[in-house]
Amino acid sequence: MAEAGFCGLLLFCSLFSGLLFYINSCLENGNMTKMGERANFIIILADDIGWGDLWTKETESSTPWLNMLKLEGKRFTDFHSPASTCSPSRAALLTGRHGLRNGVTHNFAVGSVGGLPLNEMTFAQLLQDAGYYTAMIGKWHLGHNGPYHPIHRGFDYYLGIPYSNDMGCTDQPGFDLPSCPPCEQSKHSSRKHGECDPKLALPLFENQTIVEQPLNLWDLTGQYAKAAVKQILTASNRGQPFLLYVALAHMHVPLFQYGFLNVSEKDAFSASLSDMDSLVGSIKLAAEAFSVNNTVIWFTGDNGPWEQKCQFAGSTGPFVGRWQTSRGGGSAKRTTWEGGHRVPTVVTWPGKIPPNTTSNALLSGMDIFPTILSLAGVQPPSDRRYDGIDITDILLHHSDTGHKSLIHPNSGAAGEFGELQTVRLGRHKAFYITGGAEACGGGSGKPEIHDPPLIFDLAKDEAEESALDPSSEEYQTVLKQVEKEREALLWDIATDNVSTADYSITQSAVPCCQPQNPACRCFTLR
Repeated sequence: MAEAGFCGLLLFCSLFSGLLFYINSCLENGNMTKMGERANFIIILADDIGWGDLWTKETESSTPWLNMLKLEGKRFTDFHSPASTCSPSRAALLTGRHGLRNGVTHNFAVGSVGGLPLNEMTFAQLLQDAGYYTAMIGKWHLGHNGPYHPIHRGFDYYLGIPYSNDMGCTDQPGFDLPSCPPCEQSKHSSRKHGECDPKLALPLFENQTIVEQPLNLWDLTGQYAKAAVKQILTASNRGQPFLLYVALAHMHVPLFQYGFLNVSEKDAFSASLSDMDSLVGSIKLAAEAFSVNNTVIWFTGDNGPWEQKCQFAGSTGPFVGRWQTSRGGGSAKRTTWEGGHRVPTVVTWPGKIPPNTTSNALLSGMDIFPTILSLAGVQPPSDRRYDGIDITDILLHHSDTGHKSLIHPNSGAAGEFGELQTVRLGRHKAFYITGGAEACGGGSGKPEIHDPPLIFDLAKDEAEESALDPSSEEYQTVLKQVEKEREALLWDIATDNVSTADYSITQSAVPCCQPQNPACRCFTLR
């Protein structure tokens, strides 16, 4: 880990030599206009990051900037992604509504026609309408065709990948399991089962134009960092408050390998963690330089680690889902075990959020929507209901009153997509369906329906190893409360303004800049 931390430091210095020069030159030339009093928002969403990947002795040396965020802000220990896979989690974060309401219940594909339903409003659209400059950098995964593109969902600027960075080939693939072949140079190469498709090159979009296909993974962090600095500067020069949504490629695989740093398979994850940290650092410095410290930075994750990737996956910490792993299968991403949705989260706001503080409130990524709208003085549409809550009092004061209950929908490992699988109520968690995703080395747990549900006491059993005895008084008391919450929620959704996503797929929807070329190969100078 120490060697990987040193590698990350070298990478950070290399990245920052150019960025600091750029920031300083802007300041010296007077390219900075003081913004209004409204808060700015930077939402940083890490991909497939585990609760145990940050703020531990093992990772301390790899993440100095994220360590600094923790010291400067408030860390949340019981914070949950809205779902355990990419698209449902991101849709819920952007709308404040579960997939059972917004229609996004599982991942969109490379050839998906649709995306996040158009009648769903993102916080970007609402802030844009309220006079904010809005920009997005990174992975969208909520539809890339026509009106589903991020440019049409509230963002003035977009630079990024339309879906996961292993949903297409590159010329120099990173570490993965199984490994990905490079993009084919002819139309006659073959593809082995489980590998990335060598005929589908990974595109990089700037606004609605594909500027690189296949993209170069090895300079992506630098491109994202430079774009983030530029967008913060653009908002500053316009005198507008801003929203910057950064959906990282880290820590999803393939992980980046750095040829000049000679990273081995053993150090690949730590090196990628350092690379992510350097990007967070560049964004933090730019915000401090251009936004007069009136910026909320909210770092969180879209779901837990992708366990089947073995050494290239992160850590769930103590939330190992032992009941499930003892019966086969993984208990992280794509499951509703704690490791699948409990994610590391920290929020900073200089002079407003008490530094170096911790909250144990039960919270969700869906809370970002109502909270930033509240801080911006913006009202959401009143013709629909929301699952997120405004946590301003928790951020700014000493309140620890979060959700009374949370639902965890199935995201792919067991049962029907989107169905209510698990209910969290205070310290207790009830499973109506269990099942494991593929574990490292193969094998996945068989889906099981539980009637009555399994109930765990997380205060005593964070590993989710031993369910309560159904005949006990504690079980019976909790069951009555859980059933009441569950029935009320299902009725609330049934009587709500519910959307339906289009999950149809066609080859014509695959983003391709030059269909006549192998791997859709092209490059546009910017």
